[in-house]
Amino acid sequence: MNSHAQGLPPHRPMVVIGSGFGGMAAAIRLRAMGHDVVLLEANEQTGGRGSTWHRDGFRFDAGPTVITAPYLVDELFALHGRDPRDYYELLPVDPFYRVKFQDGSHFDYVGDEERLIENIRQVNPSDVEGYRRMLAMAKEIFDVGYQQLADQPFDRLSDMLRVVPSMLRLRSDKTVYQMVASYLKDERLRQVFTFQPLLVGGNPFHTPSIYLLIHWLERKWGVHYPRGGTTALVGALTRLMTEIGVDVRLNSPVGRIDVSGGRATAVVLESGERIACSGVVSNADPSTVYTQLIEARHRPVHTDARVGRVNQSMSLFVTYFGAKGYWKDTAHHTILLGPRYRELLSDIFERKILADDFSLYLHAPGRTDPGTNPPGHDGFYVLSPVPNQRSGIDWDRAHQRYEDRIIDYLDAGELPGLKANLVTRHSVDPRYFAGRLRSTAGAAFGPQPLLTQSAWFRYHNRSEDVAGLYFVGAGVHPGAGVPGVLCSAKVLERQVERPRVVSRVGGAS
Repeated sequence: MNSHAQGLPPHRPMVVIGSGFGGMAAAIRLRAMGHDVVLLEANEQTGGRGSTWHRDGFRFDAGPTVITAPYLVDELFALHGRDPRDYYELLPVDPFYRVKFQDGSHFDYVGDEERLIENIRQVNPSDVEGYRRMLAMAKEIFDVGYQQLADQPFDRLSDMLRVVPSMLRLRSDKTVYQMVASYLKDERLRQVFTFQPLLVGGNPFHTPSIYLLIHWLERKWGVHYPRGGTTALVGALTRLMTEIGVDVRLNSPVGRIDVSGGRATAVVLESGERIACSGVVSNADPSTVYTQLIEARHRPVHTDARVGRVNQSMSLFVTYFGAKGYWKDTAHHTILLGPRYRELLSDIFERKILADDFSLYLHAPGRTDPGTNPPGHDGFYVLSPVPNQRSGIDWDRAHQRYEDRIIDYLDAGELPGLKANLVTRHSVDPRYFAGRLRSTAGAAFGPQPLLTQSAWFRYHNRSEDVAGLYFVGAGVHPGAGVPGVLCSAKVLERQVERPRVVSRVGGAS
């Protein structure tokens, strides 16, 4: 079970399914280990959730727009003796986020501590000391939850038992909101410092407090945006893969994984082409892989019933739009909070209904990278968390109405005059995540980051059912978000053995 190569011809490649950040990082790390690698991408471009839309002269990042822990990307180039500065440039974002409240006030969440403390003081002076204590706790959680555990496998129950004392000491039984509320009294500040779990698919009222490490991670390394957009970073990784000899195949959706003697032996494309392999690394949704790509008789652990009980994250409704003009008062990352916080999240995650109100994340990349838009124009995307497909919402009927409501809301507030100056717009809803991205229930981030779905309780990076099958990406430990999926690829180095005959094609070490 520990050697994916045992009994197999050494010349067979490792096959990576999916080219999101996790899949690309896996392919690059496997090449550095000496494996031949074939990367299969179902769609016409690499990037997965980090792909790109082009419409009417505008380019829109389809997914991730926040890059933190940039060292994880730099590592991939250093593994092959490359200087990352020759491939891409990251620009600092300031403020990290601007959070706007219903009463018209706003809070700039910034990296500079003096400015941040002063911003907290302007909202509620009595919360300054509470924030300092919360920050110390966030660092302590980060030192354990990220530094010690993020790139470690949790294949065995003993792996989990080993960290239980630390989790108890750090009060991982509390939720993010409970932890923050124990330090901060002003409800606006509580919202500012608890929305981050939504960036990885979690409800802050349910997500364990270990995810408070996100706050220290942002403070430690900052928030960045690639010059030229996330697509430029995807392009840099794709170029690196090509240079080091990864066989990247686009428009190659996988139909099944062949299993023989309990081991993954081949990947069969929907076209019928069969690729024999020494192992498979899947960047695809584990729920989808287990139930759609592997026959039931080969998976006694991950039965249809067990997979069906996984609590999937919420989905997203995202509108991409461009307009004439420039809205200078809008920050790069703007959070527009609605009149309800806990209640709206309950509608999304628990009641699974499409509420009459919403909170929005507005992405305006031109603030950090002015060259990203056509001259004289402004490009955006606006994201609204919505229930996943288990809600039963009829998006054929709801889609256009919801898009119109969002545009009307922005026109009446954050972006006055937007409707009169619109050049282009289009939207995706949970059907996009279920269809193009093959995500179970149209979940945008895989399983919810609950205490009972974290670490050992989450899908394992190495399959318990099929030898030689591994997973990277949002669905497995350590979870969603760009740092999480990049760390999941590092876990492979502790699980996948090096090949018996090392390939050095394309400069791989």
